[in-house]
Amino acid sequence: MSTRIAFLGIGLMGDPMVRRLLAAGHAVTVWNRTFAKAAALADAGAHAVADLADAVRDADLVISMLEAGPIVGAVMQQALPALAPRVLWVDMSSTRQSEAQEFHALLLEQGRRFVDAPVSGGVGGAAAGTLAIMAGGSAQDFAELETVLAAMGRPTLVGPAGSGQVAKLCNQLIVGATINIVAEALLLAQAAGADPAAMRAAIRGGFAESKILEVHGQRMLERNFVAGGQVKTQLKDQRNILAAAQAAGITLPVTQLVTERYQALVETVPQADHSAALLGLEALNPGQRVGTAPDRLA
Repeated sequence: MSTRIAFLGIGLMGDPMVRRLLAAGHAVTVWNRTFAKAAALADAGAHAVADLADAVRDADLVISMLEAGPIVGAVMQQALPALAPRVLWVDMSSTRQSEAQEFHALLLEQGRRFVDAPVSGGVGGAAAGTLAIMAGGSAQDFAELETVLAAMGRPTLVGPAGSGQVAKLCNQLIVGATINIVAEALLLAQAAGADPAAMRAAIRGGFAESKILEVHGQRMLERNFVAGGQVKTQLKDQRNILAAAQAAGITLPVTQLVTERYQALVETVPQADHSAALLGLEALNPGQRVGTAPDRLA
């Protein structure tokens, strides 16, 4: 018998993730607060419904991909009365570790199950089915899920409930800081008289090589800040990292600085791609600008 999947949240990431599930042959019911976004997946084979209870009632597996922890919590509370016994809820949103642990406790108390499985790889990774998927939960629940998750990317169990969010925060810590460092390198090359594109090409393959240098470095050179991952989302992640650090009793000074940079940026271009960190850096250095292309923000 095939797994009946309810997918909640059809945004920039949810849409391509559902398409990967459908392409793998899964039956997927989709729900979104704005119904038109769910309805747009009907042509791909999804069953779109406007009522949340109808979406989850017959599901064996519920996947949520929502904006933030408080929204996940609100949707979960609303859906609870309609959930089947022992249903497995997989939250692929980015939330705080403490929120994921609260969701786990709530569902466990209600006789249901929970795995947190946030992702990294952006819209491109979602469309290609190459997302890094970091799962927190029991080994038994992960084994049940693994084939479904594999349709969307590369799943790895990293620990008990809440651990997926910790791994995602570690990922975002590295991403957020590295984007800012790549911006600084490109601006330094430009200001000091080197060709920033040639500099980037020269260091590719060395110790500085990274996906961030490859993807976001190119975005910065092209001045293409059309959102893949948004500045406001990166700021949310930065704050969640600091909250996790506080809970763990440690200080992360570099992450604090990176958070301040995204805080300044969110006041002007909240919906731009997080590679727009370059714009914030240029604002600190009047008269300095990488390249000559016009800024693309939409």
